[in-house]
Amino acid sequence: MTNIVIRKNKADFSWHAAGAGLLSSFVGFASTFTLIVQALVNVGATQKEAASGLMAVSIAMGVAGIALSIKNKMPVSVAWSTPGAALLLGIGAVKGGFPAAIGALIMAGVMLTLAGLCKPLGRVISKIPSSVANAMLAGIILNLCVAPVHAMAQYPLYFAPVLLVWLIMLKVKRILAIPCAAIATLVIIYLTSDLSHITRGSILPHLMLASPVFNLSSLVSIAIPLFIVTMASQNIPGVAVLNVNGYKPDATPLFTSTGLCSLLAAPFGGPAIGLAAITAAICAGEEAGDDPARRYWAGVVCGAAYIIYGLAAGAATQLISVSPPVFIEAVAGLALMGALGNSLVNSLNDKNSRDAAIVTFLVTIGGHAFFGIGGAFWGLLVGIAMLYLFKANAERN
Repeated sequence: MTNIVIRKNKADFSWHAAGAGLLSSFVGFASTFTLIVQALVNVGATQKEAASGLMAVSIAMGVAGIALSIKNKMPVSVAWSTPGAALLLGIGAVKGGFPAAIGALIMAGVMLTLAGLCKPLGRVISKIPSSVANAMLAGIILNLCVAPVHAMAQYPLYFAPVLLVWLIMLKVKRILAIPCAAIATLVIIYLTSDLSHITRGSILPHLMLASPVFNLSSLVSIAIPLFIVTMASQNIPGVAVLNVNGYKPDATPLFTSTGLCSLLAAPFGGPAIGLAAITAAICAGEEAGDDPARRYWAGVVCGAAYIIYGLAAGAATQLISVSPPVFIEAVAGLALMGALGNSLVNSLNDKNSRDAAIVTFLVTIGGHAFFGIGGAFWGLLVGIAMLYLFKANAERN
């Protein structure tokens, strides 16, 4: 497909693009904001710190999306790293507590920025075998995808309506299935929980600056895997979605910009952000209008909506806090089922790397830490080592 010629016209606002941007923001936020909150809580954040993180990452996404869309005149969608949040949720409490997790988020932001500034580094990451990267991601999110089963066993009356909404929307409008399930979850929590302790002051938006702690364990267990899954599962596919729709951006400035925004959000508890993939298709495709040159408004409107959603982070986090953790994990599990299916398929597609992918998956899901380093890193390392070992043996033979 030939490159799209972008018009520089201040009067090119598109209502179709604006509508696509609103839909994209709603799907992106409502689908997995519960995952972000629970991930931060699991690595040691208080409810106020988790609200700060959700607010910071939402604003970072919004600012990056608006700036990049206007600058490039392309519908650049930015999203938090859902695989990265799943990684944090799978790791749980870390040595050094939440300050160490903040340190890891800052280091991941530095690496994401360097991936854009240092082109060889970006090329190295892009060469990580897709089968191994997908197997690692599948291992990270598998336990979360089982959470709906646990929720049905423990809270059948509460979770059954959520599951029913999800199933109905899968049939009616698949892309709205998770957002509607998330809304149903919040409604059920509101109707069945004691909210008397929640005050107006506790739901007002505010950012909390944390004091980071840097150590080798959090670097290897969190920062490096977070960097890899964000690059492999979001940044690279995000560029591919733009390319498929006829846009040919220079990828490195996009990586640098989202990395810098990740770095700015991290001290406030914000997880890493990167280019969106699924929601990017909404903004860059025909849903955003017939004229590709005007679709960049979808990225602008999507970014503006994320900033508004971020201001409601305190209320959303307080509401989630009164729910049993497995209930929130179950909604996150529903949101990640598609990602699990895609990761498993992509990890096993190539029969030459299938053994390495399976070992990566098993080591990652085992979750055992060696030398204070989590299973995700070891799964990736073992998988890459097996691939190159088999390749070397094949070349000798």
